Amino acid sequence: MLTVPIRQLGESERPAVDRILDRDPYAGAQIAERIAVHGLSWWRADGRVYGYGLNRRIESLIWSGAHVVPVCATPAAVAAFADLLGADTRACSSIIGRSDAVLGLWDRLAGHWGPARDVRPNQPLLVADAEPPVAVDQHVRLVQPHEIDQLFPAAVAMYTEEVGVSPLLDDGGRGYRRRIAELVRARRAYARFLGKRVIFKAELAIVTRRTAQVQGVWVDPEFRGRGLAAAAMAAVTRDALRRVAPTVSLYVNDFNTPARRVYTRCGFVSAGTFATVLF
Repeated sequence: MLTVPIRQLGESERPAVDRILDRDPYAGAQIAERIAVHGLSWWRADGRVYGYGLNRRIESLIWSGAHVVPVCATPAAVAAFADLLGADTRACSSIIGRSDAVLGLWDRLAGHWGPARDVRPNQPLLVADAEPPVAVDQHVRLVQPHEIDQLFPAAVAMYTEEVGVSPLLDDGGRGYRRRIAELVRARRAYARFLGKRVIFKAELAIVTRRTAQVQGVWVDPEFRGRGLAAAAMAAVTRDALRRVAPTVSLYVNDFNTPARRVYTRCGFVSAGTFATVLF
């Protein structure tokens, strides 16, 4: 039996959950988006939210579902969350969030859940709240529903390159295609086309009232090194700030120097460090 102050949270604690998510709107974006849609009734969502705090005062959160996401997790909360999660076999595909919490969890869970396929301990978290200081690529635009077939191969190429496995291996890619189609229909998928070929793409994978989080940024290998990425990302950032949210955020692998240069040119600044454990 757990003897620490940790419990699953429900709708009655929604105000306290929202307060914590507002304290870190970037690390908590994934949870905030899900709660905005499904609330805290776990049977309507694809995960559960647990809270940690003394005297029933919630000070830290963790989302446990397809991904594990800690938010505002103190060292004591990390230890408690690890005890909770380690009692069961792993069901998630990744642990994502602020690096101190993610790596603290992994230190405690590796013996139960390991081995990981990849651990990325240093992923700069970047945020922009003003329009980019560089010219935008006028050819970058929202993808239309009839263009999903053209976008999907680029999305598969990006995913395979970034994650290290193909999304086609899991159910033939049907679930991944549904996700891409959802983003297109929600006006959250951008691309630059050359004829019918996608040579740049990016998505607003997570949207909350505080931020739009960009993921899936990809340039066709044939067009890399030509200066296309900065103007393309500037177009995505400008549209997201004007139309979607007051900030645009993303996280990037520390070793991806070309991408980090692009984001700096587009006006993104540091907001801390993420880490990801992939299974």
